Amino acid sequence: MPDTVTVNGVPTWYDVRGDGEPLVLFHGGMTDARCFAGNLDILAEQFRLYLPERRGHGHTPDVEGPISHDLMAADMIEFIETVVGGPVHLAGYSDGAVVALLLAYRRPDLVRKLVLISGAYDHSGWLMTPEPGGEIPEVITRAYAEVAPHPPEHLQVVLAKLAASAAAERLLTTEDLAKIGVRTLVVAADDDIISLEHTLALYRGIPDSELAVVPGTSHALLEEKPLRCREIVGEFLRDEAVPTWIPIRRAG
Repeated sequence: MPDTVTVNGVPTWYDVRGDGEPLVLFHGGMTDARCFAGNLDILAEQFRLYLPERRGHGHTPDVEGPISHDLMAADMIEFIETVVGGPVHLAGYSDGAVVALLLAYRRPDLVRKLVLISGAYDHSGWLMTPEPGGEIPEVITRAYAEVAPHPPEHLQVVLAKLAASAAAERLLTTEDLAKIGVRTLVVAADDDIISLEHTLALYRGIPDSELAVVPGTSHALLEEKPLRCREIVGEFLRDEAVPTWIPIRRAG
């Protein structure tokens, strides 16, 4: 059921569905919780699903000041502490994966398992980055207009803030990744806007990590192969790791 909670001064919209262990999903940049419709939101059949929309996204208003990954991670830390009240399974897509990664790095006590879908640990991993005044796909503009508390043209303001963050913000280093102790699944498309080299560095950098590359997909892999993505993520979240027969990286 949709509700609103104030985190760091921002009235943050969220939806809650299902029962079970808590699973929080972070949507992509300039989108909203509907990006999980028909793919990961079906996991509400097995988990207590939380779908927050970050500042300047979806139903949640933009406020004075920047929209940085640092700020969004701080917002989502307070969201989990306030609304859920304990550690969660955490999955993020695109910009949401960046936010999820920062949250797990800063507050490992709040994360049971971590799923990073088409995300980056440093802005250098993106093959395409937002530019102020750049063209926004009509499907994104239309979706924003349907739910945002601002006029449709305000999406350009959000874009400019995200672009400024991408140009100036420091995220994580490979040394930082080595400190993440939570079991992690890295998911990517085989034709993503995150370079495969960067995805491999992310996977190799987190000690207890697993990797899934979804074939025949782009950055829109959740929409292109929703059932396959849900199967991969659901299995990881439900099941414990199994010993492999011929371990190389995990040989210890």
